[in-house]
Amino acid sequence: MIKTELTKFRSVLAARRMDLASAIGQREDLTIDTSPDELDRIQHAAVREMAIDNLARESSRLRDVDAALRRIDTGSFGICLDCEQDINLKRLRAVPWARYCIACQEVAERETQAPSGRFEQSLLSAA
Repeated sequence: MIKTELTKFRSVLAARRMDLASAIGQREDLTIDTSPDELDRIQHAAVREMAIDNLARESSRLRDVDAALRRIDTGSFGICLDCEQDINLKRLRAVPWARYCIACQEVAERETQAPSGRFEQSLLSAA
């Protein structure tokens, strides 16, 4: 990958990092509100749950962005962490924090979605 492309990816990732860090710092929706009204409590709990999910997702993405910036520094950016082949430039433009090529990403997603234990397998075969 040429230096101008790496510089562009670094700036995109740095901007994304700032956005994520700012979003993670805003935690007003995480406060626990008490209300005598049951519907208000349910609504506040739902908003809080969504805020927690967003915080977890943004924290995970921030770790991915930081890892991509480290890969730029070490010279391994754009190389699949699994098969060590180049990640398609089109993919990197769409997802600059991508760790895997598309083929390895699909395998990783299938593995995380597949039931892993015997108990789950027995439940599936019994159904």
